[in-house]
Amino acid sequence: MRSLRTSLSTSLRTGSFLAALATGAALLFTAPAAHAADTPLRDLAAAKGKVIGTAVTGSKLTGTYGDLAGAQFNSLTPGNAMKWGSVEPARGSFDWTEADQIVAFAQAHNQQVRGHTLVWHNQNPSWLTNGNWTSAQLSSLLQNHITTEVGRYKGKIAAWDVVNEAFNEDGTYRSDLWYNTLGADYIANALTWAHAADPAAKLYINDYNVEGVNAKSTALYNLVKDLKARGVPIDGVGLQAHLILGQVPSSLQQNIQRFADLGVDVSITELDVRMALSADSTKLAQQAADYRSVLNACVAVTRCAGVTVWGFTDSDSWVPSTFPGYGAATPYDENYAPKPAYHAIAEALGGTATPPPSGACTATYSVTSQWNTGFTGQVTIACSGASLSSWKANWTFGAGQQITQAWNATCSQSGTAVTCTNASYNGSVPDGGSVSFGFNGSWSGSNPVPAVTLG
Repeated sequence: MRSLRTSLSTSLRTGSFLAALATGAALLFTAPAAHAADTPLRDLAAAKGKVIGTAVTGSKLTGTYGDLAGAQFNSLTPGNAMKWGSVEPARGSFDWTEADQIVAFAQAHNQQVRGHTLVWHNQNPSWLTNGNWTSAQLSSLLQNHITTEVGRYKGKIAAWDVVNEAFNEDGTYRSDLWYNTLGADYIANALTWAHAADPAAKLYINDYNVEGVNAKSTALYNLVKDLKARGVPIDGVGLQAHLILGQVPSSLQQNIQRFADLGVDVSITELDVRMALSADSTKLAQQAADYRSVLNACVAVTRCAGVTVWGFTDSDSWVPSTFPGYGAATPYDENYAPKPAYHAIAEALGGTATPPPSGACTATYSVTSQWNTGFTGQVTIACSGASLSSWKANWTFGAGQQITQAWNATCSQSGTAVTCTNASYNGSVPDGGSVSFGFNGSWSGSNPVPAVTLG
């Protein structure tokens, strides 16, 4: 989902439609600061002793995607490449291609890798889920899988999400292949086997809807407390933080602290903040506040190791396909332009917002032709010193004025109110570039020039 990058604009007002035709007029508005000038997030995080990570897709680690993943983050999580269904699609037949690619990229860019995930109820190969296993057989399969995968990457993985999503919302254990066949001790066994395969890796239990203090997070808390008491190797708890706009739990920092007080680390492992589409400046401002709240809570607790976003760009987000009608959940839009959320993360990590250059983007309204009952108009949006990821033009016509056709934009008119938004292919206005859209209109009586607002 393309996100609106600016809301401030200057209205075009002239004495007559003919004056606009003769001279044109420029609309100035504030655009986001140039991204290249900002201190990378990884440098800000490192200065605070924190990790700032992102989940990635290995095949995309080239071009702008690869540049940003390498420059902005000091940790990478394979989004899917290390899950059981990816690495062992057929029993005894392993495919490490994408996982190896991500690990190599991280090593080349001096980044940690967070392994994800060894034991989960989802994304398992059909040969495993369809098998009629005895407890002993399944235990052996699980031990072999953990030993093989963790052993392959020994010394290359900083932390593993060993067990993922073990609980129901009410705090009971999830009824799945592992619990139903092996009982609750599959968790302790998985941690023990992972530790044996790589004693240096930090071992986590990871789950969603455990960000605040509730029945599910309390069950996780009690499990970790029990594992610690039994001497089972458990180093941390992962709070996924797949959040909905405006719904950051008020007890987030308290919850992080209570886990830390058990003597384990806490990581925010899969942060995104989804919103009902389409995005607008109000929603993006709330999203930025939500990201800031999560980062602030982590920064405030010493044993919060850091924050990983679940994909850094909307073009690589899981949200739209999983939650129809929702999206725009990450810190960058589909065109890799940083959103307000990106700047909120930077500020929470101690960075400062760079004021955007004044008048860096302009919109020029002109009339290319007119006749006794109609006219053709054009708007050109150009940037110098900044960039846009989407745009929207609004104005109010006088009585009798009506858009009849538009191109290179989607225009709608309700009464006298007109809104034109970018097409799917021209929302991005790069630094030094421009886009234009045009329309035909009709008029009767008079044809005054409306005041136009971009935002």
